[in-house]
Amino acid sequence: MPEWKRDVGRQLDALIERTVPNVRKAVKWNSPLYGVEGNGWFLGIHCFSKYIKLAFFNGALLDPEPPVGSKDPNTRYFHIHEDDPFDEARLAHWIAQAAKHPGWIQ
Repeated sequence: MPEWKRDVGRQLDALIERTVPNVRKAVKWNSPLYGVEGNGWFLGIHCFSKYIKLAFFNGALLDPEPPVGSKDPNTRYFHIHEDDPFDEARLAHWIAQAAKHPGWIQ
């Protein structure tokens, strides 16, 4: 992850590890994926030039739903821009919920 995104990526990784014990990690298409053994991948992270996109693969089941929709009706996105405050509580709430739902299976 380049520039400011590297620090945010480290914060996200640490938050996910604290929130989801025994989380599984992988990298596909140059993007980190997080999952639960036997339950698929619940979160993908991708860097764009101006923001980081968190893709909750079953985000439509989260309460409240992450704010950005997708072509896939189940997927919801959350974008983090350089000057955005890091709302750890909100992200942890979504991550904990997402890890309990069946995720994306490749």
